[in-house]
This record gives sequence, C-alpha cells and structure tokens, in this order.
Amino acid sequence: MSANVGSADSQTLTNAGKNTPSMSQEFASPAVLATEQAGAGGSLEARLLRRLLSSLGNPPIEFHFLWNGERVAPLATRPTEHVRIADRRTLLGLLLDPQVRFPDSYCAGRIEVEGDLISLLVTLYKIFEASDTGDSTVGRIIRKLQRPRRNTLTGSRHNIHRHYDLGNDFYSLWLGKTMAYTCAYYPSAQATLDQAQVAKMDHVCRKLRITSADSVVEAGCGWGSLALHIARHYGAKVRAFNISKEQIAYARQRAKDLGLEDRVEYIEDDYRNIGGTYDVFVSIGMLEHVGAENYQGLGRLIRRGLSAEGRGLIHTIGRNQPGSLHPWIERRIFPGAHPPSLGEMMQIFEPSNLSVLDVENMRQHYALTLRHWLQRYEGAIESVRKIFADEFFVRMWRWYLAGSIGAFETGTLQLFQVLFTTQKNNAIPLTRDFMYPK
Repeated sequence: MSANVGSADSQTLTNAGKNTPSMSQEFASPAVLATEQAGAGGSLEARLLRRLLSSLGNPPIEFHFLWNGERVAPLATRPTEHVRIADRRTLLGLLLDPQVRFPDSYCAGRIEVEGDLISLLVTLYKIFEASDTGDSTVGRIIRKLQRPRRNTLTGSRHNIHRHYDLGNDFYSLWLGKTMAYTCAYYPSAQATLDQAQVAKMDHVCRKLRITSADSVVEAGCGWGSLALHIARHYGAKVRAFNISKEQIAYARQRAKDLGLEDRVEYIEDDYRNIGGTYDVFVSIGMLEHVGAENYQGLGRLIRRGLSAEGRGLIHTIGRNQPGSLHPWIERRIFPGAHPPSLGEMMQIFEPSNLSVLDVENMRQHYALTLRHWLQRYEGAIESVRKIFADEFFVRMWRWYLAGSIGAFETGTLQLFQVLFTTQKNNAIPLTRDFMYPK
C-alpha cells in the first residue's frame, strides 16, 4: 500500500519506522553462514533459534548475538531483515514466547532492528499467520495466561483509562487537526491525513443519510470530531457517549469554541446506559472494546432506541476468522480489546432482528492512516520524550504503530463498516449511489 502513496509523501512514509543508522559491519551471506554452522554446529542458543526458525518456515531474518558475535541466518535464503540481540536472557525469552518477548525486548532496547521496522513486522506477521505455533504445551499455557480482560462496567472504565487517558497533549502530536483516532477514508492516495479523516466522516454521514431532522446517538465518541461534524455540516442533534474523562473534557471545549453546545451533548457515561429514542445510531471504533459476550446486549439496546425508519452504522477493527487480538497489543496497548469477525458481529444484529444493508472492508485505508500517524509520531518523538521521559514507552508506541501497519497490510486485521436498519424499514435507496459524492 505504501507504493500507492503520492510522490511527495511516498519516500517519507516508506521511511517511517526506520531506526538506528546502518551497522558498519557487512552481513555474511547465507551460503557462508550455512557452511560455518554446518562445521561448528554453533552454540546451544544458536541451535535453539535455528530450530524455532525452521518451525516457522525459515523466514528471511538474520540474528546477530552481540555477546559472542555469532550470527544465525536462514539456510538457502538471503535475509532481508536483520536483528541484533543484546544478551542470552533476551534470546531465551524470545524463544519461550516470541509474540510478547520480542516486542518487549525491543521496547527495552535489548533488541535492535537494522533497517526498516515496518518491513520486519510485515515479515513477522506473515510467518506467525502461516505457522501454528500454539500447539505445544508451553504455547497452550501462554494462551491461557494471555486471555483478554473482560469488559464489565468497571473493567471497561479501567481498560479505556489505560489507553485513552494518556493525555490529550500526547495524542495531539500525531493524530492531526481532527483528533480522530480511527481509520480515515482516502478518496485518493495523495490525500493528507486531515483530508482523509474529514472524508471518512462524510462517508459515514452519507451512508446514514443524516439530515437536520435526525436525532443521532454516538457510542464511543473519542475527542468528539464526528459529533461536531454531524451537527456543523448536516444540522442534526447529537448525543455522544464516552467514558474517557480526558476525551470528554476536550470534546466539550471544542463544542463550546464552535458554538455548537445547543446541538451536541457529550455525556460521560457507558454506552450500556444509552436511553431514549433516536433516528441514527453510530459507533466508530468502540466495538473493539465491547467484548463479544456483550454483543447481544448491544443489539437489544440499539433496537430498543431506533425509530421505525432508524439507521445504524458500526465501524470496527475486525478479523476474517474469530480470534484474539495480538497478545502483546492486548497487554501493553489495548487491554480488554477484541477485534470481531463478521460472524461474531452478527450476534449484534440477528438476535435483535436488525437488517444488515451494507458491509465495507477498509483495511487498506487503515494501513495508509497508520503510515501517516507513524510519520507524524516520528516527527514529534522528542516531544513525546519530554511528556513521558520513558524510552520504553516511546519505543512501545513506535512498535505498536508499525506493527499495526503490518497487521493491516498482511490482512491479519480488517476494518469493517456495517450499515443496518430495522426489519420493516423500506425507506432505503435502491442503489449505493447515495454513499458517494456527486
């Protein structure tokens, strides 16, 4: 997808995620390494690592042990990625639980990536998706220990606080003017981040056919940009719910500054407490935090409040098949998060007899969005260090953004927009022309 970025931004976005300067040493060729390894056998650590790499299909990654100078590379394949490991303890942790220990060791500075971090993470996503690494006894134990936290009323507030209340100053460094922390919509690959975020909001509003006569409920409003956009450009009244104190305070101030307090009400409360009736239900980027066990309850809430000709749209990160969020992301970044498959999402609609009208997968748009976020994050890295004074945190967010690019570019993650209505509503267009600008 980076190849589709406009010429002015292409090189910058491609370079986002590149870390330390190139090592002065030349990497040995796979043929030389294979000869050396066959003759000497290598250390125990090297043999264990080769065994892991073999089980993963011999990916094109070379590892350099800094404590003894040893190198381990794939046999009969020229490595495209190069990783330096600081010590034996780090390597043994990586061998035990690579999906969590690899990123943690990178964040701690005990693993360094030579070259393009995004490229390495794309490679890692490909090999872990293609390999079943969880069938061992150790793998099964690790999976049980890595179960996501549940999204009870109390648990959801704690989970959201852990991520979204890191501070508005931090997010404003890299989210752009809209402060929209969800997938943008690129009308062209040359669009800027801000243009694409505004285009996403218009795309959502057109799908929902919002007019000034509508009452709108938004579940999980972030920093409030969509609610403000609906009120300002479509004239509807909006009630927007969120349990993040930082985000609600920011959104209320924006509404006041724009003179839209009479049309937008920001409510600091859980979506489960939404009441009353409304013509439109919209949720952008909240379903990931709901938990599949709560989907039927969400469907009942939506159906109870929707008017006879009511419409709804849910925009969420998802998966092709049911599964868990990457364990490191769930542990370090998004506690309690679960990206659903479309089959899982149907538990919102089917039990409540809601009619699905349209499903769009926008994962390529999310990869582009993330590349812009990472570019801006790297440009503001010194400001991030001033805010947190924690190099683990700085590297953690770099890995998270770069890894998310890899997840969407490899199809490990999807981005679904599902449009729906009530069972008996026939006041809907015959074609999809209404979704696109004239």
